[in-house]
Amino acid sequence: MSHTNVLLDVDTGVDDAMAILFAVAHPAINLLGVSCVAGNAALPQVVENTVRVLDAAGAGDIPVAAGATRPLLAPARDASHVHGSDGLGGIELPSTTRRSVAQGSVAMLREQLLASSEPVTIIALAPQTNLALLLRTHPEVAEKIERILFMGGSASVGNATPTAEFNVWHDPEAAAIVLDSGIQTFMYGLDVFNRVAVPLETSEALQMSGKRAERLAGALLSHRIGMGPGRQPVYTGLIGDAGAVCALVDPDALTVERLPVFVELAGASRGQTVVDRRQFPGEDRMHGLHSAVGLTDVALEVDAERYVELFLRTVALLD
Repeated sequence: MSHTNVLLDVDTGVDDAMAILFAVAHPAINLLGVSCVAGNAALPQVVENTVRVLDAAGAGDIPVAAGATRPLLAPARDASHVHGSDGLGGIELPSTTRRSVAQGSVAMLREQLLASSEPVTIIALAPQTNLALLLRTHPEVAEKIERILFMGGSASVGNATPTAEFNVWHDPEAAAIVLDSGIQTFMYGLDVFNRVAVPLETSEALQMSGKRAERLAGALLSHRIGMGPGRQPVYTGLIGDAGAVCALVDPDALTVERLPVFVELAGASRGQTVVDRRQFPGEDRMHGLHSAVGLTDVALEVDAERYVELFLRTVALLD
């Protein structure tokens, strides 16, 4: 089986952890390194979560690097109300001797990109602060990046605000830099993110598995909760960020359109990914009021059952 060289950029919370399990397990992915950024939790907690999840996955000697502690301009705002104060919903993982490398994320990403003899895909599952800093500091690496596949944004509603998804909202300037970089981008946003869910009985069965990684996946899925009509917790079973990694190995399960996308940087819609789905030019174009916007591959529909099966089958490969 051919493989794709991959660098992960994470803010390891519950669904980042599932994505790491998948990336380590899937035979088509050659995981070169993992960079960490503040997002779901503060940076030190993100790094600790990441190394412990890599241990639980039985991963090899994969470099983990600590990156940005906050967005480019705004203060850090975590998602502890979703992922818990520790980022993993209180799930206790064994301590580990695995440590992050001495160099920071930007240096590690640059080193891995320049050392690779083949193009590298970056999968960003977090606010894109590290990537923006990398591209601004070391623009020469752009030619080594095949594309940036990111979990973030939406062509419809938001979750952090009515219009903005959390990862982009947390650092919209960083997302704007990445989208304007000239590197091909792929947006796995809320339109598909919110549809790939594992049934409750399946997650409960995973928690009884004899395999460590499957038990962890089941526990992580059981923490994927939402708020019902009376604001009571309800099980969702979303695989979340793991779906973005599924998109790398099975893109045919998605309906994708290449569309103009830009990030709103001001006002009540700050952090919104504005996806231009118009079939015909509007008044902005007719009157020369539009600005140049790059094209992004946007996932709009997903065969959810196919991704659930892919996720479960892949995690089952781990001990």
